[in-house]
Amino acid sequence: MEAIEFGTDGWRATLDVFTAERVRAVGQAVATYLDDEGIDGAVAIGYDARETSPGFAKELARVVCANGRDVLLPERDCPTPLVAWAIQDRDLAGALVVTASHNPPDYNGVKFIPSDGAPALPAVTDAIEARLAEPSPRPEAEWGRVHEVDFVTPHADHALELVDGSLDGLTVAYDAMHGSGRGVTDALLERAGADVRRLRCDRDPDFGGVPPEPSEAHLTELIETVESGPADLGIANDGDADRLAVVTPEGFLDENLFFAAIYDYLLEEASGPAVRTVSTTYLIDRIADAHGEQTIEVPVGFKWVAGAMAEHNALIGGEESGGFTIRGHVREKDGVLMALLAATAAAEQPLEDRVRGLLERFGEVHQDKVSVACADDRKSVVVDGLSDTLPTEIGGVGVESVNDADGFKILLDDGSWLLVRPSGTEPKLRIYAEGSTPARVSALLSAGETLVEPHLDVD
Repeated sequence: MEAIEFGTDGWRATLDVFTAERVRAVGQAVATYLDDEGIDGAVAIGYDARETSPGFAKELARVVCANGRDVLLPERDCPTPLVAWAIQDRDLAGALVVTASHNPPDYNGVKFIPSDGAPALPAVTDAIEARLAEPSPRPEAEWGRVHEVDFVTPHADHALELVDGSLDGLTVAYDAMHGSGRGVTDALLERAGADVRRLRCDRDPDFGGVPPEPSEAHLTELIETVESGPADLGIANDGDADRLAVVTPEGFLDENLFFAAIYDYLLEEASGPAVRTVSTTYLIDRIADAHGEQTIEVPVGFKWVAGAMAEHNALIGGEESGGFTIRGHVREKDGVLMALLAATAAAEQPLEDRVRGLLERFGEVHQDKVSVACADDRKSVVVDGLSDTLPTEIGGVGVESVNDADGFKILLDDGSWLLVRPSGTEPKLRIYAEGSTPARVSALLSAGETLVEPHLDVD
């Protein structure tokens, strides 16, 4: 049981660790937690397109049913946000989703989504971890039943009500990366009127040999399709379609700039603050300030975004890795809904034109990140070591302040910043930087690597 640890977004591990026995223990822990908390109702169990995911989902279903609860299973592998919406739509006790999201195919994972449809907070995942145990079935006469249901249509109906606009005349290239967005995101765009050109919309449990991470390096064909003209816009989802990437005729659109463009678009008809993670661009703050709105900064992890959205009735919440949601929807990142919103905004004004206008108004913004290998048991050692060695200046620019809410975010006098934080899903440290030029960002990232290097191998 000690191998099971819920991180930023559930428990993920390679398949030598992520075993059926441990998955059953998670199922039992969730069933016990729901009983102890007096939370009634059925449980949804979703899964992604990985080879092992349907089997693990069935193991979870058996355990939850043997604890006296009905289980709702999708008709096939299913985007995580559709499962989250089903919780709210069907008034469920919660959901389990078997997914390793963007990780390579030799990983799998499981996450628990509580009854509000938002990511589980640490108090909940700690309570589940404390209840890990072998299955303890009730008498067979008390077992629940498994029901196969449609999770796609209710989510699509809601999305089209929430994002009201026509995509007639817009051609969208959609890349599912062989993941669970296939037949879902593309179908939603077609329902809204778009002409959709499909890329990698067949199921491949190995994702074509490429991790289903919608980064620029993994979207070559999509970028070429949009840049060469057959499509007005390109959209890709990650493996479980809770995140998205966007391509315009000018190329891959940085997720930070997409966030800024969509927030600016929403503010044309609505009002409200934005919630962003510490790793996300300050351009969001500048847009909010210009509209008399507030920006709330939270640690990395969509659970923190979701909590702040509820507290502040935020219009939008997001993170630089491509996860977003909006007011009126479940507070879980949703790459399917956001694909529809991105296309709707682009149909009114090309996203590249909107971004260009924002940068002309608020100044150039560039951001990048690198990863440094760091074993999980070394992460806290490295971060603790940094606390005594933080610089007073970087590249001749003074340090204005330091935010230690999630690792160390060093804010500099010229408006640039450097962030060093431990990954919650992989054995790595993440180093992020933002500045007014690519050269400035590159220099900051190098400074970040230099900063952490002495601590990586020292006890």
